[in-house]
Amino acid sequence: MSGEHDLSRRTTSLSPPATNPLDEPARPVALSFRGVTHRYGSRVALDELDFKVSSGEVLALLGPNGAGKSTTISALLGLVRPQQGQVEVLGSDPRRAVADGRVGAMLQSGSGIGLPPGVRVDQALALVRRLYPRPAPRDEIVERADIGAFMRRRTDRLSGGQAQRVRFAIAIAGDPEIVFLDEPTSAMDVESRQGFWRMMRDFGNEGRTVLFATHHLAEADEIADRVIVLNHGKVVADGPGATLKAAVATRRLRFVTDRPDRAELSELDGVTEVEVCGTGVSIDSLDADATIRDLVGRGVPFRDLEVTGAGLEQAFVALTGRGVDKGAIPALAQTPFIGSLGRGDR
Repeated sequence: MSGEHDLSRRTTSLSPPATNPLDEPARPVALSFRGVTHRYGSRVALDELDFKVSSGEVLALLGPNGAGKSTTISALLGLVRPQQGQVEVLGSDPRRAVADGRVGAMLQSGSGIGLPPGVRVDQALALVRRLYPRPAPRDEIVERADIGAFMRRRTDRLSGGQAQRVRFAIAIAGDPEIVFLDEPTSAMDVESRQGFWRMMRDFGNEGRTVLFATHHLAEADEIADRVIVLNHGKVVADGPGATLKAAVATRRLRFVTDRPDRAELSELDGVTEVEVCGTGVSIDSLDADATIRDLVGRGVPFRDLEVTGAGLEQAFVALTGRGVDKGAIPALAQTPFIGSLGRGDR
């Protein structure tokens, strides 16, 4: 059977399980978009965008190039004013929130490291702290960003990971309530990345809102309370990473067979992708039960069968990739708000 399926018939909801509203008090809204549309010439970057973010959440913003991620962040920082709709940050105009020192940002720095050249780290930090009416204590910033070991080193002599930590220190110098992070671990090795995210979780546990964009889908799954997937300026999925994975019908089947026939396996009911490595077979299916029934019905001998859910990367591709029937998406996009936000390429 063909691997083509009508995804528009699937209406998986990402609604969280019912809870007693008295269990915990509702947190105040930190950010909100209401019917926001923004165009660059004839191109629509944000298309009636709607979502809210609660205070104290950590959220990842994902989406392909052109999805509207950088325009979303620019609107939150007051760098662009959308032609339609309303954006609020901490209950006020984004520019006011930034001017009051309530927002910190660590954006991509282009080809450089995004730090003043030829000065020591301690000098750069002192300069930035003087820009705020109520900066965070110096020692607190140094500890949070873990930059004490190279405070007297020149900024142009830092490693990529060290430079990212200093940029984070500068982002939190004003003791902000919200921090925007754009690809913050792009220059870090695995160990540095893990340390950075432990630091960010601690920062979020203080009741601050953390919004980050990343191309590391595993980070979004492991670190964020909530993931928002944008495509063509709209929210196409919104919820915890685990829920996004469950919402995508794809399942992965792994098994061993002595003489795998890729052509035959590709014809199994529900199959969309087949990988063969020696006697090991990995199959992606939109209907795992139907695939297994067909596998047995054809008399294919197999053993060590394992069925797992879609990974976040599979979910991401299914929600934003070419050829996906966007009729499958509205049920995901209409999900009640669960959590927070981030950035990326426009």
